[in-house]
Amino acid sequence: MLKVAVIGGGSTYTPELVNGFLARVEKFPLNELWLVDVDEERLKVVGGFAQRMVEAKGAPFKVILTTNQRDAVKDASYVTTQLRVGHMEARRRDEYLGLRHGLIGQETTGIGGMAKALRTIPVIIKIAQDIKEVAKPGTMLVNFTNPAGLVTQALSKYAADVPAVGVCNVPITTKMGILEGLEQATGKKIDPDHAELKTLGLNHLSWHRGFTIDGEDVWSQVIEGFITELKAEDHPEWEPRTIEVLRMMPNYYLQYFYHTDKKLKSQEAWPPSRAEEVIEIEKDLLRDYADPNLNEPPADLMKRGGAYYSTVATQLLNAHYNDLGETHVVNIKNDGAVKEWPADWVLEIPSTVNKTGIKPIPTEPLPASCFGLIAAVKAYELLTVEAAVHGDREAAYQALLVHPLGPKADKVQAVLDDMLETHKEHLPQFWN
Repeated sequence: MLKVAVIGGGSTYTPELVNGFLARVEKFPLNELWLVDVDEERLKVVGGFAQRMVEAKGAPFKVILTTNQRDAVKDASYVTTQLRVGHMEARRRDEYLGLRHGLIGQETTGIGGMAKALRTIPVIIKIAQDIKEVAKPGTMLVNFTNPAGLVTQALSKYAADVPAVGVCNVPITTKMGILEGLEQATGKKIDPDHAELKTLGLNHLSWHRGFTIDGEDVWSQVIEGFITELKAEDHPEWEPRTIEVLRMMPNYYLQYFYHTDKKLKSQEAWPPSRAEEVIEIEKDLLRDYADPNLNEPPADLMKRGGAYYSTVATQLLNAHYNDLGETHVVNIKNDGAVKEWPADWVLEIPSTVNKTGIKPIPTEPLPASCFGLIAAVKAYELLTVEAAVHGDREAAYQALLVHPLGPKADKVQAVLDDMLETHKEHLPQFWN
């Protein structure tokens, strides 16, 4: 039996995931999709909608709802995580934590991302323990929960006997955007399966540096087109000269590092913060999902973000299950793929996905101008993992001290105290 368990099944993203499984049911013969969530009422709404979606397509698999995590994981072939400890209110607190201290308040970057990691890592490690104990041997944990790279770093050390991979939709969104530009320039339709994006770095801290179509390198065309677009704009997303020098396309989240002042300025316009916007969007989505006549995802789902989420999730599982040997950009342990960098670092890197597992493809390192930032953020990640697992306040202090977007040394203790107090109910490891 092919069983998939989704931890955080009450997420408003779940219907898109269900659509992904429905689209691939002939190649990925799913028998049971278990949706588990701690919020029973929300699970009932989202899960009920998911069940109607599947029934409308002839019920090719069962959708089972539960609040019991071990029941969901038992005998599963794959377990995916898309949870949010503290729900969207915790994200809102993360954002305003940053605002209070004149720092970036964002759910994956800076002190907001650290607060989320401290809440999330112990929960994900417990899921990995359940997988080890009651799932099928070799069951893969596919983590979508942010901060995805940092969470995967924790799993690689503290749940190393459970195969785990972190996944983000930024690489595929970038890939599809590049394809759209090339199609407009050439007037030719390009099959996404024939194109590959070459990217490297950490999750939400990566640089795109190559693009091939049927093995032919077209990066020069891509990057020149990108620079031309930037120069034509009155207020470009990136400084054109930066792109000319790097000859790479930065991950969107690098704006928080390259243009910190602009991002801090935008926070001054709150409310609403992004979390407050999403809270309102989710109210509308959940109202739609509760409609007993609805059996297709509403258009407003795109307002939630996460484009191509179902594609990323189900393509990865399908490639593994069917031994396809596809290349996917994922968060995985370096293990010598970039031989100049530490082997235990989890990187966001193109990797081969087949039945034997997921293996990063050997590649050249990024230039020093990128590595310096990566090294600092990776130091922060490694310290944050130790802080989260052990409730280690000194490791947490050092994580804030080394983070490029963290507070100055004389403010670190105040920010840390505020962070731990703000999320006290979700950080028992620091208070016991």
